[in-house]
Amino acid sequence: MNTRPVNRAQSPQPPSDDALLEQLQRAAFAYFQTAYNPTNGLVADTNHEGAPCSIAVIGFALSVYPVGVERGWMERADAVQRTLVTLRFLMASDQSGSARATGYRGFYFHFLDMHSGTRVWHSEVSLIDTGFLIAGVLTAAAYFDADEPDESELRRLADALYCRVDWCWAQREGGAVTHGWKPECGFLNYGWEGYSEAILLYALGLGSPTHRLTDESFSAWTVTYQWENLYGYEFLYAGPLFIHQFSHAWIDFRGIRDAFMREKNCDYFENSRRATYVQREYAIRNPGSFVDYGANCWGLSAGDGPQASPRRIAGRCQTFYGYAARGVPYGPDDGTLCGSSTLSSLVFAPELVLPALRALWLRSNGDHATFARASGFNPTLVESGPNGWISEGEFGLDQGMIVLMIENHRSGLPWRLGRANPFVRTGLRRAGFKGGWL
Repeated sequence: MNTRPVNRAQSPQPPSDDALLEQLQRAAFAYFQTAYNPTNGLVADTNHEGAPCSIAVIGFALSVYPVGVERGWMERADAVQRTLVTLRFLMASDQSGSARATGYRGFYFHFLDMHSGTRVWHSEVSLIDTGFLIAGVLTAAAYFDADEPDESELRRLADALYCRVDWCWAQREGGAVTHGWKPECGFLNYGWEGYSEAILLYALGLGSPTHRLTDESFSAWTVTYQWENLYGYEFLYAGPLFIHQFSHAWIDFRGIRDAFMREKNCDYFENSRRATYVQREYAIRNPGSFVDYGANCWGLSAGDGPQASPRRIAGRCQTFYGYAARGVPYGPDDGTLCGSSTLSSLVFAPELVLPALRALWLRSNGDHATFARASGFNPTLVESGPNGWISEGEFGLDQGMIVLMIENHRSGLPWRLGRANPFVRTGLRRAGFKGGWL
């Protein structure tokens, strides 16, 4: 392993695991308290100046508000009002599908102007990002269950938003669901095929009482799966770590199996645990000879990265990719790791993640707000600082995953809310899941 000393001069001792998780979760939750427009409930994609709203980040915001209430970081009444502002805007938004609309057929454009709520960056009507948004909508409806006017309205709006989504419109002939649609050119040329975070999308689409996907959609997706044996671990392959995490923020896959996993005598939770071990083993072997990769420094995923000029590393010319989806073991890999993605593996393998978090805490010299919550850091680029390059600012997707996955580890609240949702249960059953809590 290629390493160099980390600057730990006068560093305090790491806090206990519980205290460290509390610090990280609270700091991540704070993102959603500040990156929020109170007039329409939209939430920014990043905290960079001028960043647009990401509809996926709205879904994470709606999901983390209940966590904030439970942890005492937000008053229930405040959380209800924030959620209502968002749901009212979404319900009343322009669904014409024009180039300046907010969405189409119940789906939403990927990026919206933070003030007007209309499409920006010529973005697509995004199936998966709408899925994350709807997951947050349903989480809020499951949590705010009081028999009082505001919470009753919240639940009515949530049901209406979910039932408005025309899932079958986006299903290709033969079953697969498309990635998205643009008013200028129609459906995009690729679909959700191959194992990915879209397992959530299929579960929501199959559970719809109004415009559901056909039962064949899920089997048409799973026939494109790739089962591999890497480093002695047999698992359903996906290179970037986030693919093994995102759907698990809302759905408890422990002990429930579809036809594919029954054949493999596995489940998706166990699969993500194995993927976490594969990630760590890759870092230990460090085939690219990058600085600091090792047992407590691992995690390749989608995230921010340096846009540095190429340089020679271990006898080869290494390119750097900026924001990219990095993966194990086939790449791409430019020495950039994602601390927030390492942290989001906590529910699968705490025995691996907690030591890594303590190492990241020390790398940050006791500052919980840097490496462990960073979208990316690259220790190989030594000219960028004593610990290499680190992404500036915060990304809403990263912070949302941190809050939800820590909470699933601590109390299981997001999973409980998912299990309580009849639409999610119906979608999973239609996808062929059986056993466990189903």
